[in-house]
Amino acid sequence: MPFDITVLTPHLDTLLAGALLTAEVCALGIAAAFALAMALGLLAVGGGWAGRLARLYVDVFRNVPFVVQVFFLFYGLPEVGVYIDAFWTGVLALGLVGGAYGSDVVRSGILAIEPGVVEAAKVSGLSRSAIIRRIILPIALRTALRPLGSVFVNLVLSSSILSMITLDEVTGTARGVASETYRPFEVYAFLLAAYAGLTYALSLGIDALHRRLNRHMTANGAPKRAANRAAGGWA
Repeated sequence: MPFDITVLTPHLDTLLAGALLTAEVCALGIAAAFALAMALGLLAVGGGWAGRLARLYVDVFRNVPFVVQVFFLFYGLPEVGVYIDAFWTGVLALGLVGGAYGSDVVRSGILAIEPGVVEAAKVSGLSRSAIIRRIILPIALRTALRPLGSVFVNLVLSSSILSMITLDEVTGTARGVASETYRPFEVYAFLLAAYAGLTYALSLGIDALHRRLNRHMTANGAPKRAANRAAGGWA
């Protein structure tokens, strides 16, 4: 049977709506994962019970299959009176697991900061919260952004599992169209292109943000202005 993409024309609106829903749930899930990763990364670096709880959280969510987490949230929680619809279950699940994986990346970025930088900030009289907001997190983010991008791309790919909880995202929609048209090759070719497009767009966005955050830095991580002065130039 020859390849004929035109068989998808009557179903194109449905497929595009599924792709848009995937983009929406992934965007919100990534935002939640980013916020959680930053918080957990900070806590994990510190000691005490808060640091231990953060590390325990990471261990639990990294060692339980994502599909089990999704089923627990969607099918398990209603048994104890907690009801979350499929869309917000997807957002929550992506945020929770993405935060766990991302926190290790953020933690590594924080540990890579030169101790003298933090000490200088303390000597200058900055408060602890100001040091975290203005020194630690911005520097750690420059280091951690690309690895975080890989975590976020994996979240987009993992979102295909959400079709198993009745969410009409692009995978579930494609499966329905394939069963209706009996043309799985064309349908799943569209699905391949949809995920490739989503992840490629996300990667481009991460690269652009990384360049923007590092526009004042040299290749070895030193500020360009300081490097120019050291070389006898001007900035």
